[in-house]
Order: sequence, then C-alpha cells, then structure tokens
Amino acid sequence: MQQTMIIAKMAPTSAEDVAEVFARYDATSMPHEIGVQRRSLYQFHGLYVHLIDFSRPSSEAMQVAQKLPEFRQMSDELKPFIEAYDPNWRSPADAMARRFYHWTPEAR
Repeated sequence: MQQTMIIAKMAPTSAEDVAEVFARYDATSMPHEIGVQRRSLYQFHGLYVHLIDFSRPSSEAMQVAQKLPEFRQMSDELKPFIEAYDPNWRSPADAMARRFYHWTPEAR
C-alpha cells in the first residue's frame, strides 16, 4: 500500500460541496479502477488536505486516473471549490506532499 497526500487551497465553506462530489464518484467503480483503498479529506483554515491509500504506486494510479473520463469529470466538478496551492501546478503530482518522516511500531 502507498499513501499519498495532496495539498490545495479550499474555502472553508466548500467542504460539504467537495465531500458530496467525492461521495458520488466513490460510489462508482472509479476508485477501484485507480487503486484507491481509502480516502480521507481534511480542511485546515484555507487548506484542503487529501490523504489517499493506493494499492499501487501513486504515479501509476495517476496514469490510470488520467485516462478515465469519470476522473476528468470529477476534477472538473471540483474546480469551483479547489484551487492549486502552487500557481505552477501542471498535474496532481505537483500537489502531492513529500513525506519526510514516518514511524510504525515494531510488531510485538
């Protein structure tokens, strides 16, 4: 499993609208086709934080996603609510946070 975090800008009043868009598409086969195992959406002031667990490398998952009409449609529906954090954003990879520390307890 690979975990990825996407950071963007979102008005605090848009959380419900964004959740509705994701709920609608998560009820389809789209997440399974991409390899999404779990998704959590967070907001912090004007930030949108999207934590995703993939069953494959995120770069591979994004390649699959870009080919799906449903993914492109969902992205279009999210545009009024979510804005790129980095003005030089070109693809979802440009919004992915880099993990620099991780800890997991040893099995006992």
